[in-house]
Amino acid sequence: MEIPVIDFSKLEGEERSATMSLLHQACEKWGFFMIENHGIDTYLMDNVKQLVNQHYEANMKKRFYESELPMSLEKKGNISNTDWESTFFVWHRPTSNIYEIQGLSKELCKAVDDYIDQLIELTENLSELMCENLGLEKSYIKEAFSGSKGPSVGTKVAIYPQCPRPDLVRGLREHTDAGGIILLLQDEQVPGLEFFKDGHWVNIPPSKNNRLFVNIGDQIEILSNGMYKSIRHRVMAEKDGNRLSIATFYNPAGEAIISPAPKLLYPCHLRFQDYLNLYSKTKFAEKGPRFESAKTLANGH
Repeated sequence: MEIPVIDFSKLEGEERSATMSLLHQACEKWGFFMIENHGIDTYLMDNVKQLVNQHYEANMKKRFYESELPMSLEKKGNISNTDWESTFFVWHRPTSNIYEIQGLSKELCKAVDDYIDQLIELTENLSELMCENLGLEKSYIKEAFSGSKGPSVGTKVAIYPQCPRPDLVRGLREHTDAGGIILLLQDEQVPGLEFFKDGHWVNIPPSKNNRLFVNIGDQIEILSNGMYKSIRHRVMAEKDGNRLSIATFYNPAGEAIISPAPKLLYPCHLRFQDYLNLYSKTKFAEKGPRFESAKTLANGH
């Protein structure tokens, strides 16, 4: 099963229509996809991954293997209520806390800040493309996600450490993401990420050629009235090597009220006779405008 790959370099030329169609299908039928030629500085991406791995080795690895979880794995066997991961979380917007996190080097903080600046620009571009495919104003998602200070953006930095018994524990248990649009900078060598599609778990390969992995969260499914899908996924523990995951969440602000976009709703609470009256006048016209008129009727106008 081949995961959709969206080539952003094709959005400016003759292949724009086909690329937009592929993006729409990926959001509608898959809920996840890869993007390439996205414009983010590849040196910066590599530097962030290298610095995070260095931070894990120096500050997190020893603490993880001395924690209760590895000892419980040896003693109890199968563990179903805990994840085999070593993580920290960084807030970026509306305010950043990265320089307040103990142990992070200034070099890592600066690299992450620079990467996030570029990633937010990319994500908002992606959100505009989604809106275009949904027939919404291009800023609809950003405005829906914005509180008084704009959308909320944060990053979960995770290492899924080498596991002696991957048959007994998950790296991360099955879930969907609560928020909006998730962009993942992931490992180039160690696998483990899986998404559920058509009744089967699909292996997501390590990212090559500086591709970013994207998946849709629950709030985009709500906002799109179910057209775009939030899909269950998990991380399998691995016996051979650590897996790096840097997942950035472009989410609604805490006070944002998320509802299906009115333009994407079907008419409701409409008398059938009123619809028949409208239908008799528009039978041989496009259905979409008829439904929009029916919404107006249902609202009492």
